[in-house]
Amino acid sequence: MMIDPARALPGRDSPLAVSGIHAVNGHSMLPPFPDGHEVIVLGMGCFWGAERLFWQTPGVHVTAVGYAGGVTPNPTYEETCSGMTGHAEVVRVVFDPAKVDIDTLLRTFWEAHDPTQGMRQGNDVGSQYRSAIYTTSEAQHASAEHSRDIYQYSLSQAGQGRITTEIAQLTDFFLAEEYHQQYLHKNPGGYCGLKGTGISCPIG
Repeated sequence: MMIDPARALPGRDSPLAVSGIHAVNGHSMLPPFPDGHEVIVLGMGCFWGAERLFWQTPGVHVTAVGYAGGVTPNPTYEETCSGMTGHAEVVRVVFDPAKVDIDTLLRTFWEAHDPTQGMRQGNDVGSQYRSAIYTTSEAQHASAEHSRDIYQYSLSQAGQGRITTEIAQLTDFFLAEEYHQQYLHKNPGGYCGLKGTGISCPIG
């Protein structure tokens, strides 16, 4: 269940302190980003594996993990995991559309997790692990909804369930703590919960 906004934690006025430097490629995780680049924010369960997936994707300039889709400003990891902020664990993907198109990113998103599981992803249970796409333009939003419909057809043909992915315009993105940024680069043996359905997404 999503938290009633009236019961959400109050959070704080100041953002959590981070270095702002991507540990893998050295790019800045903080805006402003290079001209012509776009931003999309994606939730696929635990954000550690999701971030690695996208920093390894050609055409992606920089990634950062954080919290989005909820109520509490500048939440901590512990607050988000309590389910009392309304946020999902997400990865902000900054990409060059001249090098990687939105359909490629969306296909990667759909195929790398199970978007039919509601408020969970595998053994990770809670609203913070929900599947989500937070868009930053009308074109992105239309592409996300179109890709969802196409993938739903493929899933249905394979006897899979209904997609529960939240698709919404991005309102706020709050950076997670420094130790979560590029976690699987810093901890190569760390937990990665990504597991797809095995069904291909025929877009792009």
